[in-house]
Amino acid sequence: MLSESKKHLSVPESAAASAAGESGTWSLDQHWPTLVSGLADQITEGVSALQNQIDLLLAKGSISKLEHGALGVPLDRVKNAGVGAQQINRFYTGRFRQSHEKVNLAELIEGVLQERRKDLLLLGVALRRKLKPVDVLIDPTLVHTFVNAVLDWGLPFGNRIDVRMDMNTWPHQARLLLRVSNDGLPPSSNAAVDSPSWLLLRQIRLAAGGIAVERQINAEGVSLSALFSRTVQAVDGIAAVEFSDEQSSMFKSLMGTYVLTVSSSLQVRASAREALREIGISSDSVLNFAQARQAVKSRVPQLMVVDAELIDLMNEEFEAFRRDVLREVLDLPFIEISPDDNAFDISGLEEFSMARVGRGNIREALGTAVMFELAKIM
Repeated sequence: MLSESKKHLSVPESAAASAAGESGTWSLDQHWPTLVSGLADQITEGVSALQNQIDLLLAKGSISKLEHGALGVPLDRVKNAGVGAQQINRFYTGRFRQSHEKVNLAELIEGVLQERRKDLLLLGVALRRKLKPVDVLIDPTLVHTFVNAVLDWGLPFGNRIDVRMDMNTWPHQARLLLRVSNDGLPPSSNAAVDSPSWLLLRQIRLAAGGIAVERQINAEGVSLSALFSRTVQAVDGIAAVEFSDEQSSMFKSLMGTYVLTVSSSLQVRASAREALREIGISSDSVLNFAQARQAVKSRVPQLMVVDAELIDLMNEEFEAFRRDVLREVLDLPFIEISPDDNAFDISGLEEFSMARVGRGNIREALGTAVMFELAKIM
């Protein structure tokens, strides 16, 4: 009897698989979605049960509100991880139905920020936003989850968050920009470039279609931009500023604008001042980036004009200065005074690209360049 049992137990796995109706060698590759789903369900159910018990302890007076809050922080993290895994699996397997609607992304993003206001305050996060109304055809629930995933990805990397919603210059599409700065402090222990939140937003991007995502990581924090191709009434080309003989609304909106020029050349500073004065803009000028730092502390400009010769001479100092300034003013434009006398270029697609005006063309072209650059952020 014992030998027969042994024979029965030693049936080859392939034969057992065939008997069970399976074909080939078993592999986890085809079963991992089920595994992820099962683990995520257990995590969320377990956390909910723990949360209920903690709530009961608080109601009975067994723990203080402070202790209840302290226990709630790690529980929320575990719960969010479980919910994130469920969502990744849901979008991966296609178990959702999209309903493309016209969504005002500025309103949606503001709603998400309001929902998370308490959490951001508890984390000591300084939040700034600049949200322009832009409509996009997309599933509202899906884009709501996407915005939350973007925030969840960036939050561990710093304590200052800038959120911007606007229209990208080219391609002419709605753009969501997140920038997180750490102010020299070490990032959170749960900061990870390829975190579950990053995997979730990537999976949403694939599921939704029409979303292009780029990210940048450096020692001072992270940034992420998302372009939405299904922008309502998107047009080809770059929107231009129209000028007329009479003062346009754009010209009137420049009143009160302040520009800082940085150049060691007296001629460049004088020409820039005159060109700006002609379009009603007040300005100051300094000789170098050390003076520029002091000037910005006293008054933050809406645009900066920088001599290319100084950039070439003190490139590292300029880059550090620009990074510091952009922490304070998320979308501050820079215009470079180029040694090419006839140069004239507006800023390009890259986040830190600059417009250019030729050294011999300042009086004629700087005012126009300033109006183009300011029109993008107004």
